[in-house]
Amino acid sequence: MDTEMGTDSELTGAPLPFAGIVIAVVSSFINGSTFVLQKKGISRSRDRGGSYLTDVVWWSGTVAMIVGQIGNFLAYNVAPAVIVTPLGALGVLFGAVLASWILQEHLNILGKLGCVLCCCGSVALIIHAPKAETVTTRLELEERLLDPVVVAYALLVVLLLVILIVWIAPVHGTSNIMVYVAICSLFGSFTVPSSKGLGLAAQDIFADAPSSSRALALFLGLLGTLAVSILIQFFFINKALECYSSNMFEAIYYVTFTSTVILASAILFKEWTALTLTDSLAMLCGLTTVCVGVILLRISQEALITWKKKTD
Repeated sequence: MDTEMGTDSELTGAPLPFAGIVIAVVSSFINGSTFVLQKKGISRSRDRGGSYLTDVVWWSGTVAMIVGQIGNFLAYNVAPAVIVTPLGALGVLFGAVLASWILQEHLNILGKLGCVLCCCGSVALIIHAPKAETVTTRLELEERLLDPVVVAYALLVVLLLVILIVWIAPVHGTSNIMVYVAICSLFGSFTVPSSKGLGLAAQDIFADAPSSSRALALFLGLLGTLAVSILIQFFFINKALECYSSNMFEAIYYVTFTSTVILASAILFKEWTALTLTDSLAMLCGLTTVCVGVILLRISQEALITWKKKTD
């Protein structure tokens, strides 16, 4: 309850950071266009019989992704995360509208309802997720990284990724959208916590006092982990866009990525210690809503596949 009261006072006791809100909204719209533009570029290159790496539209989507992420970073620095993060759901809805216009990807009524439920459930998860900063220094971060629970979780994620990438994706990747979604989302367990960890390590490296070799090693390790995670995510996102509609992939990916990031951050930074009973129940409701939305999207996808087979 104290956490909720503190957040409420933060939002009501100070004027709304309109600059941060504007940046977050614009970034959400830009992020919503990335998958659509990349999908359009992939389709154009496939019709020409060439590689999408030479397509201008695909590159415009890639640049939009970079710009959108830079915008998110700026927004988080000028507005509270409790305001900025839920606005990311606007990108999913905008992407669905843009896909119906540019790609002619039309969701049926179940798909539209599933998309809305995914967004609403994700927003509930984000708002009620633990936000307490329990790890504020590099030494505390190093201690958390050596925690047996964190090590076990990291090894479990790596094991799941190896199984998905090596054995499951080559066989079921083109027939089940959840395979590529799971791969990209599980890498979120490394990308976002690595970004937070880089900030803590950088405080020691770029401080006035001489930095230790351990701080530099931690910084480079986290930077390498972040770079590898982003590149592999980028590869499998485009693999997914080659096979599935962009609006459906974006909606499910937004949900699973958000969920894995919340879980990984809670374990690494011990944010779960600040979770109240009310927030726990609200997150359970949000997760249930998300699950229903994903099921509706899957039903919508199966109905679309069946309809295309009949028309062909």
